[in-house]
Amino acid sequence: MRAEEAGAQADADVAIRARGLSKRFGALRAVDRVDLTVPRRHVYGFLGPNGSGKSTTIRMLCGLLTPSAGEIEVLGLRIPEQAEALRGRIGYMTQKFSLFEDLSVRENLEFLAAVQGVPRPAARARIDALVEEYRFGDRQKQLAGTLSGGQKQRLALAGAVIHEPELLFLDEPTSAVDPESRRDFWEKLFELADAGTTLLVSTHYMDEAERCHRLAILDRGVLVADGSPAELTGALAGRTLVVDAPQPAQAKHALAAAPGVLSVAQIGNSLRVLLADAGDAAPQAQAVLRQAGVQAQVEPAAPTLEDVFVAATRGRAAGAEAAA
Repeated sequence: MRAEEAGAQADADVAIRARGLSKRFGALRAVDRVDLTVPRRHVYGFLGPNGSGKSTTIRMLCGLLTPSAGEIEVLGLRIPEQAEALRGRIGYMTQKFSLFEDLSVRENLEFLAAVQGVPRPAARARIDALVEEYRFGDRQKQLAGTLSGGQKQRLALAGAVIHEPELLFLDEPTSAVDPESRRDFWEKLFELADAGTTLLVSTHYMDEAERCHRLAILDRGVLVADGSPAELTGALAGRTLVVDAPQPAQAKHALAAAPGVLSVAQIGNSLRVLLADAGDAAPQAQAVLRQAGVQAQVEPAAPTLEDVFVAATRGRAAGAEAAA
């Protein structure tokens, strides 16, 4: 394959590409020089706490917010210049239920189909299919405002895909529902991805982040990690420990004060320790505890995405303090 053809194929496999993406609100830099590449037909996660810049980034990628700096290309279109052409090709769902509570389930879907310009005969067939797929067969006439949280979430997702978008943005869509509804919702997301839809999902739930094909972690507007969950956790090999001690509080105090320790978290009677660097982690921790007169058993542990997040954010903060 020639270089030009290879480049065209690579572009065709990318749904979103952003370079140097920034957004200022006065003196506040909400998003700071973010580079992002989202492959097509992937569930791509945005992980970060409230205020990390996830929603601001999504609104810029959708064309709803103009960047202060940087370049965006979504589905081959320049954003925000070609945002109008993009709108019919994307879907958008937020954590807040945004449909009409005084309309029925079917009336909401009919309204959204009309807004998206779906021809009436096609809309009828599409709504019938969604009613069946999203389990609203016996609730078509029920007012949306009387649905449960999980049912509202399913209805909002059905509305977001009424026009069969190529790309779906979901901004913390599961923050107000129970764990079972969250699990069912994610099954729907993977069905959409399997059918060819690209999904960008922001979340602050670690278990949801683990389900994504790829993941970006944002911290105070900065992209601090990007890769598959396996790649991100694998990069922390040798830096995580589990410590079992009869006096966990005393062990935690000793380890937290030791150089090279990024975090110590108590989970039941055990401690989870994250180090700044890999190496002879277990013997070093054991030596610290022995010097402090604390009896404990120290074992290596498999890294988790929570460890990745802590390493990325606290490691960055430690680097900034050292630079200062």
